[in-house]
Amino acid sequence: MADKHESKDSYSKNESELRYTFENGQLSCLDCDVSFIPKELIEDYCNITSRLDLSFNILESLQGLEHFKFLKELVLDSNTLNNSVDFPVLKELQTLTLNKNKLSDLTDLLDKLVASFPNLTYLSLLGNEACPNQLSSSEKDEEDYQRYRYYVLYRLPKLKFLDSTPVTSSEVSEARRVGPYQQVVRPKAILESSESSTSGSPTNVYSPLPSETQDMETADHKGTFGKSKYVYYGRHSEGNRFIRNKDL
Repeated sequence: MADKHESKDSYSKNESELRYTFENGQLSCLDCDVSFIPKELIEDYCNITSRLDLSFNILESLQGLEHFKFLKELVLDSNTLNNSVDFPVLKELQTLTLNKNKLSDLTDLLDKLVASFPNLTYLSLLGNEACPNQLSSSEKDEEDYQRYRYYVLYRLPKLKFLDSTPVTSSEVSEARRVGPYQQVVRPKAILESSESSTSGSPTNVYSPLPSETQDMETADHKGTFGKSKYVYYGRHSEGNRFIRNKDL
């Protein structure tokens, strides 16, 4: 019986168990409904895999990926990875595709990629909110997408290919010039304030009332009626604005 770690190998189990293939350093585990990297794959293949394809699953975490130290290509298309995902440091990784996930915060994502993959040359983010093109939103146009490219290339200057298009030398030059100004600032403080107000929490809510009256805001107030102590009869009173000489 051949060793399953030979240079060429194809391995599968029945439909109720994990299905994957391994051949010439390429490990594929597609459409298996896994939400994390299976332990079996980590233990048996982490040291001999150069290309890992985990597309069409429901991945929410990449825990265990740190063991694939010799990985050069990682394909994670059509999963459920969101802004909370963490990437381990993989110095050999050159290709990363994250198409059709749930990534919306581009700046945070690029911060993580810069820290984890110093030799990344191919990146694809199509189908994520973080990538503003018509695959993610019909409201985006070519200008939105080009600004996105300038910012990504500014943050990841080693890229040779971004999404479905090669990176040109003129694009790199322009990214150096305008890239720092293409970052989209997300109003997190406003969003957090809005979320706290909908949850019913009254903390840190601005009120124009004097501080001594703010404690009464939640009291059961009743309307009052009475005469004003001060009356203004000057030239700029509201009434005089509409009085003409003939009415005097």
